[in-house]
Amino acid sequence: MKPTVVSLFSGGGGLDLGFINAGYDIVWAIDNNINAVNTYKANIGNHIKCADITKEPVEDIPKADIVIGGPPCQSFSLAGMRNVEDVRGQLVWQYIKIIQHIKPRVFVFENVTGLLSAKNSKGEKIVELLKKAFLDIGYKINLKVLNSADYGVPQRRKRVIIVGLMGDKEFFFPDPTHGTSSASLNPYISVQEALGDLPVATADENANVIYSSEPQNDYQRRKRRGGNKAVSEHFTPTLSDLDRYIISHVKPGGNYMDIPKDVKSERIRRLQRDGGHTTCYGRLSPDQPSYTINTYFNRPNVGCNIHYSEDRLITVREALRLQSFPDDYVIVSTSKQGRNLIVGNAVPPLLAEKIAITLKPYLEEETGHD
Repeated sequence: MKPTVVSLFSGGGGLDLGFINAGYDIVWAIDNNINAVNTYKANIGNHIKCADITKEPVEDIPKADIVIGGPPCQSFSLAGMRNVEDVRGQLVWQYIKIIQHIKPRVFVFENVTGLLSAKNSKGEKIVELLKKAFLDIGYKINLKVLNSADYGVPQRRKRVIIVGLMGDKEFFFPDPTHGTSSASLNPYISVQEALGDLPVATADENANVIYSSEPQNDYQRRKRRGGNKAVSEHFTPTLSDLDRYIISHVKPGGNYMDIPKDVKSERIRRLQRDGGHTTCYGRLSPDQPSYTINTYFNRPNVGCNIHYSEDRLITVREALRLQSFPDDYVIVSTSKQGRNLIVGNAVPPLLAEKIAITLKPYLEEETGHD
């Protein structure tokens, strides 16, 4: 019998895919974004509900061995004001309320690193209040900042993961499998390793593009698990003439410092003068993992989103590859930005799978699951 999972704030199902791949059964899920819910249904199943979790009666949520999910992170983002009194911040406490009702043996909580420095209006650190709240309802927790690249994802993406076990047992996070500092680790998966087999991108956002080569490594083979002959979501974002000019001058691994001084952009001149935001107008380095894929990867000025060898931005499919989603994963959205939100907000399934696998022995000891 598979361990059962309730998924909260599910989005497009990155966490869920990882747990499914590790042999878990997702019995119930919820999200309030209709594009994310429709995408989830197309890829994972109809057990997801589109609803406001704060209005969902906890009595209607089924019991499960595990609860997974990360409340929306904008309230704790380093890019924002970290106003934890707003509605999004309150969702954290709804998460705890649901845990208290379901009483799972395990929960997995994911969030941005800004959570660690977020404070409420009284100056109290939110993460310390969270720890106490989880302890008060019977869970021993372990918190760690995990970098997805350390677990075989071709992306440097740091996230806070809190794992709670009911009772006194302590959870130990999986050791990194990839890196550069030890001969015992596999090398990081690079951008070129992750994307090198994809066909030439199309201008048609509705087209399926036929693969032009066989997979060249294990990562590519795993992403092409479905055996499909073509891939969707592989279309080039629209660019202005100024953006094309900018992109043409940025070197692999470079950024705004590569752009000529005569560029007609006050923001770029200010960045070149004052520094900071080093990934802005960045081009991916082919032999390194990418930087964090955010929800604006269709823009050159928000992160490192320029293709490593072509003068264009990365496609949705390439962003999905860098997030470790399989190529048969499809997106159902009424808008381009809706697509990008689903991809940029997701937990990399491969990281989720590593956590799920590590949790298995803890569940087997208590439940007898096999």
